[in-house]
Amino acid sequence: MNQDNYYDILGVEENATQDQIKKAYRKLAIETHPDKGGDEERFKKVALAYDTLGDENKRQQYDMQKQNPFGGGDFNDIFSSFFGGGFNNRREPTRHTTTINVNLGTLESYVGGKKTITYKRKKKCETCNGGGGDKKTCNTCNGMGQIRQQVNMAGFTQIVSSQCPTCYGSGQIIYNPCFVCNGNGSQDEIKNVDVSLPHGVDDGQFLRLKGLGDFKNGNYGDLVVRVTVEKESNFDKFDNNLIYDLYFDLEDLKKESFIIPHPDGDLTIKYPKNIDTSKPLRVKGKGFKGQYTGDLLINQYLKYYRD
Repeated sequence: MNQDNYYDILGVEENATQDQIKKAYRKLAIETHPDKGGDEERFKKVALAYDTLGDENKRQQYDMQKQNPFGGGDFNDIFSSFFGGGFNNRREPTRHTTTINVNLGTLESYVGGKKTITYKRKKKCETCNGGGGDKKTCNTCNGMGQIRQQVNMAGFTQIVSSQCPTCYGSGQIIYNPCFVCNGNGSQDEIKNVDVSLPHGVDDGQFLRLKGLGDFKNGNYGDLVVRVTVEKESNFDKFDNNLIYDLYFDLEDLKKESFIIPHPDGDLTIKYPKNIDTSKPLRVKGKGFKGQYTGDLLINQYLKYYRD
């Protein structure tokens, strides 16, 4: 199911300030409220968009998911959470995320394929089976995990559910904590995972791996891998173009050609008659492949020697 763009719903730019988002929401809340003759479905979408973008942490996670083509959110789960489960009494566990950074070389990005990533995460404590110890029902929320409050939003009174501050949404509190994990329900572990890298994975791209994040609130969250692509063996990446830095001296110029160690196989290229180091040499179709195939751009650098 495709999720609507929350920025478009509120009619604001993606770099809008919190004050601009709040003003846009108040205006739309009045226009779309059912009591004022507005469309109920649109009002719900406006409220959901503001609940996400009006919170800095939720907004950051939403922006991250928008950039990640391999992940995505469940509209129904978010909608149910915002309205306190009023449209679906069955409460599903919230899926959290664990984010790590992974550095890749340009050639790794080009070749793609399997890469083993080592990272630290929280695993379930086997002694208490992730429970943290002996528990009892939370007196603040009576085991519901949520508390409901009346909130005045844009002149309208609404019932909004929020996480219980005493039990942090679990509905229970620990009175006899596990001696191994000290009541956390989890322990640190070093984990290895094989990730399939797509050809041309880009700098700043996110890869989402389901169920490989930290153990929290009785379930394993998703692992979000943020990719940083770095220069490797004189190769760099710009858009879909593969960049190579060629260093040569006067002796090299006596040769007719030079060799580029291209990841698809060595390329033998003839020196141009007139060498201009201010402009890169271009080899068509030897860059990254995608919606369009980039080129190989060869930067030329003349070596200088000192006596």
